[in-house]
Amino acid sequence: MSTDTRQAQVFLLPDLGEGLAEAEIIDWKVAVGDTVTVDHIVVEVETAKAAVEVPVPYAGTVLQLHAEAGATLAVGRPLISVGPALSAGPAPTDADAGAPVAGRPDEKAADGHLDEAAERYREEEQAGSGNVLIGYGTGHEPTSRRRRRAPTGQVPPPVAEFEAAPEPATGGAQLVISPLVRKLARDHGVEIAELAPTGPGGVLRRQDVEAAIERARAASSATTDPADPADPADHDAHERIPLRGLRRAVARKLARSRAEIPDATTWVDVDATALLAAKNTLRAAGGEQRIGLLALLARICVAGLRRFPELNSSVDTDREEIVRYAHVNLGFAAQTDRGLVVPVVRDAHTLTTAQIAAELSRLTELARTGDLMPAALTGGTFTLNNYGVFGVDGSTPIINHPEAALLGVGRIVDKPWVVDGELAVRKVTQLSLSFDHRVCDGGVAGGFLRYVADCVERPTTLLADV
Repeated sequence: MSTDTRQAQVFLLPDLGEGLAEAEIIDWKVAVGDTVTVDHIVVEVETAKAAVEVPVPYAGTVLQLHAEAGATLAVGRPLISVGPALSAGPAPTDADAGAPVAGRPDEKAADGHLDEAAERYREEEQAGSGNVLIGYGTGHEPTSRRRRRAPTGQVPPPVAEFEAAPEPATGGAQLVISPLVRKLARDHGVEIAELAPTGPGGVLRRQDVEAAIERARAASSATTDPADPADPADHDAHERIPLRGLRRAVARKLARSRAEIPDATTWVDVDATALLAAKNTLRAAGGEQRIGLLALLARICVAGLRRFPELNSSVDTDREEIVRYAHVNLGFAAQTDRGLVVPVVRDAHTLTTAQIAAELSRLTELARTGDLMPAALTGGTFTLNNYGVFGVDGSTPIINHPEAALLGVGRIVDKPWVVDGELAVRKVTQLSLSFDHRVCDGGVAGGFLRYVADCVERPTTLLADV
């Protein structure tokens, strides 16, 4: 059977959820010449939300990988080409391997832009039609298999460099033809959005990035004191670590939070002795679900937000409106090997304390194993951060944009405390509330924090709200 690449099926990078626009290629699970089946995991990518394994909806022989590991690929761009199983026939020529597939969604018009089929394909992905990613998430295929190579003497099609069509510009972003241009800019710390494109149709070219690199070098040389030149050895020893994947997403979100939200922080020390006793009582009572301190604090936060709904909101800056939510989607900070993530307990206001505990446990385990889907990390309306597990007492936490507030809890330690006029040793912790001053004033924030503190000191007061 001929292996002419014009018979290839080209699989485009699908929308992996929540409207994410791009993903970084982490690790290819297959190589050119391998045999794959429908639902075979072919690549691991990292989005701004999570690492995701992507299966291919076609069966046959891998003809081409359209991006190298480390490259960032836009949703709707060609990811992998799969053709009929290789036979002992003549090897395809380079011209065949690089030829566009007639009628496929990745075919480009003469001006370098996507044709109508590609645009329809991308729209279908973003609409979540389910026609793009066959069997995604079913878990039927293992992540690694014995690779089946082409027969001896058979030359697999080369991995040709793919020149992507310009991506639609959004929010002032420049059109970039190739992932290589993005990589060049990223490796040299060049902000693409700040460059003036010189290519046709407003396309940013490699020469534009190289010119920006040279300008930066010239500016750096001009500011160097000739009498005290920098030691080249020291300069070479500097380490530059690209912001990628989750780290980049966190950096952008925190920077946006500080740039947009006029936040303020208020805090209070509380006696958590009774809360610890309540936790121990619940555990001693048995039951299938172990209820920990985080679950109790989550329950208290949910009750507090029902009393002070101003903090369960966000600000629509474009329309200059406060959006006050009818539901409570409670996010909680979880430290993982990939960095800090914030899984979300959806509709926490409808759950019992035991159900909240079960959901916290489930999401924490998924976060630790890297199996959280992007949808589990979005849609929060309020965040709880227990940084006491790091052995610190307090903090001024940054609000998880676009939410309006975040409660931080420090470590619980023995401290002298006055109880009924007598000095005693009690279990004390510090609560810190960062809030968006646009949605409320100090009175509301203080009222919420005081309510939470009272529930920590006297957990039975929760009975009035459950």
